[in-house]
Amino acid sequence: MIGVKGSNLHSWQVSVTEAKEIQRALAAQVVRSNELEAPHLIAGVDISGEDSRGLARGAVVVLRFPELAIVEQGVATLGLSFPYVPGLLSFREVPLILAACEGLRVTPDLFIADAQGIAHPRRLGLASHLGLLLDVPTIGCAKSVLCGQYGDLGQEPGDYAPLLDGDEVIGAALRTKRGVNPVYVSIGHRVDLEAAIHWVMACSRGYRLPEPTRLAHLAASGKKHTVARAGQRNQ
Repeated sequence: MIGVKGSNLHSWQVSVTEAKEIQRALAAQVVRSNELEAPHLIAGVDISGEDSRGLARGAVVVLRFPELAIVEQGVATLGLSFPYVPGLLSFREVPLILAACEGLRVTPDLFIADAQGIAHPRRLGLASHLGLLLDVPTIGCAKSVLCGQYGDLGQEPGDYAPLLDGDEVIGAALRTKRGVNPVYVSIGHRVDLEAAIHWVMACSRGYRLPEPTRLAHLAASGKKHTVARAGQRNQ
């Protein structure tokens, strides 16, 4: 397969009200059971902020597991057509991520997004949206909470606490490194929460962020040489 192309599930030229309706409809299609066994290629995705020209950069970095050596990376630069609306970031950012993925020569078995999965008011964050569009397992691994609360959390890497929205478990606050803030892991698509936590920890290499999204962030920031050096160290 050359490139990774998303399904045409809906138009991207929609209003805020229409976007919320699309999220509610698509949330019912998210698979919350685990269909992932032993991924060999794990991709991280992220985008940069807009520059002075109104352009943003989307990046995907594909790593070979378990070495976490870089196999391939794709970058795309486009304007963002949808406004910044909390809870609707996928309508602003996913087209850019899809554009970056189209240049790939390999097909990842798993995507980890620096975003929410079902830990979202309408249970369809960017990671879940991306998973449905690509029809691949995805995990949300965000740096902040969009909705929900959690209790006491241990200090050791691997410690986690359920992220609750009322009585519903929508994710987990996960400690990936001692002495730093947790990340917030949730089901994206075709994984369960236990598997999502497992694969985030399996991809952690002493940083707060798991290696796929850490390197995708660097690539989206225009630091391709830094990404390449990091990939060489992991080999």
